[in-house]
Amino acid sequence: MRLDRMIAGLPYLMDTSGDMGVEIQRLCMNSRDEAPEGLFFCFKGIRSDAHFFADQAVRNGCVALIVERFLTDVRVPQVLVSNGRAAMARVSAAFYGHPAEQMKIVGITGTKGKTTTSYMLKSILETAGHKCGLIGTTGSYIGDKLLSSNLTTPDPIDLNRDLRSMADEGAEYVVMEVSAHALDMHRLDGLEFEAGVFTNLSRDHLDYFGDMESYLAVKKRFFTDGYVKNTAYNADDEAVAHALQGIKMPNMTFGICQESDVFARDIEVHDDSVSMMLCLRDIQPVPVVLNMVGVFNIYNAIAAASLAMILGISLEYIKEGLEAIKTVPGRVELLQTQTPFKVILDYSHSTNALENILQTVRLFTKGKVIVVFGCGGGRDRGKRPDMGERGGRLADYCVLTSDNPRMEDPMDILKAVEEGIKRTQGKYIVIENRKDAIKHALLEAEENDTVVLAGKGDETYQDIMGVKYPFNEKEIVIDILTEMKKAFEGVRV
Repeated sequence: MRLDRMIAGLPYLMDTSGDMGVEIQRLCMNSRDEAPEGLFFCFKGIRSDAHFFADQAVRNGCVALIVERFLTDVRVPQVLVSNGRAAMARVSAAFYGHPAEQMKIVGITGTKGKTTTSYMLKSILETAGHKCGLIGTTGSYIGDKLLSSNLTTPDPIDLNRDLRSMADEGAEYVVMEVSAHALDMHRLDGLEFEAGVFTNLSRDHLDYFGDMESYLAVKKRFFTDGYVKNTAYNADDEAVAHALQGIKMPNMTFGICQESDVFARDIEVHDDSVSMMLCLRDIQPVPVVLNMVGVFNIYNAIAAASLAMILGISLEYIKEGLEAIKTVPGRVELLQTQTPFKVILDYSHSTNALENILQTVRLFTKGKVIVVFGCGGGRDRGKRPDMGERGGRLADYCVLTSDNPRMEDPMDILKAVEEGIKRTQGKYIVIENRKDAIKHALLEAEENDTVVLAGKGDETYQDIMGVKYPFNEKEIVIDILTEMKKAFEGVRV
């Protein structure tokens, strides 16, 4: 595609230099990538400034640049923009033929529940006969086909590439997780969402946003800056309800405690499910049985139901779609271990999320609750003692271990977590090596116990000193249990 066509109508355009008729065959934001006939995006990031790598990108084949300042020492056409990140979103959409305009996009934002809510809505839409794409923490999918695995909300190049694939395969809807980082970094600029939901707000990502007020302000922008045509939000979450009170667009509230448009009543919690009456004002209530545990999944379900109602999906399909969900990867996922104790994998990496999962498993655990957890490096340091305190207070035994330490010393992180757990009477042990920690927890488990592996969910790596090492907890659990079984059989013989 010609560069001049890609930048036509670009809101951030300030000036150009060189031949705008140059043909572009690929988009590039990594100067080390081979990119013949590529367009390289230059903007100042958190840790580095891509302008300093423009010459390398040109040597690797790029024939034009999007820049925030003209580069006199690079002899290729340049497009000067006021915001490089925002321009990348718009130019990427143009390069891929504006695929989002061919489908209805639904966005889900909030601290917790985005992934589960997105899977629930996808199930509802597919039950109703609609082909649906999904973009989020677990990857980008069209139906059951994995397209890519990336950030919660991918960068604009990957995002629009995946949207193009979904449109080409006939998707009518795309359900997308919307992170606060993506909003702040303008990854979604130019997209219009048919509907959006605000699930909840709790402490997270303060390493990036600084304080809760700034974090909420960015989340709120999704509903106030023209992204969303219709919205649903959690009336039971005081911060969310206050932030969106009086919002000037069609909206629907959901909740359990506060008066809401969509609400759940007669909630019953079982060992392997939760049931409720799904209620809409002036409409006959519908009984729904979720094959998932935790009252928090009731909130995820009524959030998904609210979005489905906005999209015009009938209660019959909503009920059927919600009941069809058996599990969401890495979200309160019961592993098939054939052991007398349960092993649950969960992504809970924030204080509130850890509290939720431990309170949930306590309801159906007849024996001990054993939890393996830590905190990620290079992130909000203030939550580490709080995580330790929650674990010590709510679990019978805590195994403190490394998560994704990134560029930090894992033991420094664990000492901060330990500060919190020492404030409780909770029993614990510190085992830095995560595989050894999991093995210890499994060896400690007895009949009727529940082992919770918290923090990584369905991630398949561990980030240590800038290197992502393979680390799939599902596979690791099976390997450890297989070794334990062989050792037991050897002793028995």
